[in-house]
Amino acid sequence: MSVRHEHPHPHPHPGTSPRHRLRHLLTPHSHETADKLDSALESSARGLRALWISLVVLGVTALAQAVVVAASGSVALLGDTVHNTADALTAVPLALAFVLGRRAATRRFTYGYGRAEDLAGIAIVLAIAASAAFACWTAVDRLLDPRPVDHVPAVAVAALVGFAGNEWVARYRIRVGRAIGSAALVADGLHARTDGFTSLAVLLGAGGSALGWQLADPVVGLVITAAIALVLRDAAREVFRRVMDAVDPALVDRAEQALTRVPGVRGVSELRLRWIGHRLRAEVAVVVDGGATVREAHRIAVDAEHTLLHAVPRLTAALVHADPEPVPGERDPHLPLAHHATA
Repeated sequence: MSVRHEHPHPHPHPGTSPRHRLRHLLTPHSHETADKLDSALESSARGLRALWISLVVLGVTALAQAVVVAASGSVALLGDTVHNTADALTAVPLALAFVLGRRAATRRFTYGYGRAEDLAGIAIVLAIAASAAFACWTAVDRLLDPRPVDHVPAVAVAALVGFAGNEWVARYRIRVGRAIGSAALVADGLHARTDGFTSLAVLLGAGGSALGWQLADPVVGLVITAAIALVLRDAAREVFRRVMDAVDPALVDRAEQALTRVPGVRGVSELRLRWIGHRLRAEVAVVVDGGATVREAHRIAVDAEHTLLHAVPRLTAALVHADPEPVPGERDPHLPLAHHATA
């Protein structure tokens, strides 16, 4: 038998107000402080807030740098500015994904719209790749046609502004992304962090230009391209894993250990976890006493699901199937399904 409940799991908390008890009843929760999580709606709202705040910060940073680029002609700062602009604009598809992910499931999209985050992650990776290509092209062009950089002190200040803005945004996005389980938001944060280090590279280029080395600016532009390529690799790997339903093996171990402690569960014959947006779903088959009644098996399955919801961070739903414990000489109850198995 299988059971799935997408519902909160209330517990009595003596001494609380009726309003608090009602809120507790309607909100999924965990009693472990480290694992206490927002609801799906609150998680998406938190992600949206992080995106819009970082969009404003990076937008102001890129605008300030663009003014200096126009005055100085620095291709290193131009590459950094383009990268900052691309990083700011990646907030748009990710924000749309968060908004779409809050929509209720339908008869066509029965799992909801959480996968929109994966599509946004792909868009972010493409934006990083495009900024790398543009930075490389401008740097190579300036290597072939060297020109002096004007207003070097202003370039240096713009580089420091770029570093400060990007590092703040990186810390904020990564912290929120990890808190709500959004791989796309974490990838966006890593993107911003690399932008910060490339801004410091612009500072080195400004120093070289101040000493009269004209090639310092395009050489630093190529260094920025290499740095962007490194973050592209990391972000692409993270998004690829999420699209392919990869999960941290430690989560699987944690779920298995929790299930084995459920009274009535004699084994775990199958366990699958997958991300849908920044929330997890589980499909589980547990082994129970073959002589258990339907009601007893159902109770064990509900207890197993309840335990998983508490034990696994960001898990919002589980489908639990109860298998009877095998008896020597008994026909495999799953034999009628054998011819449907794929090679």
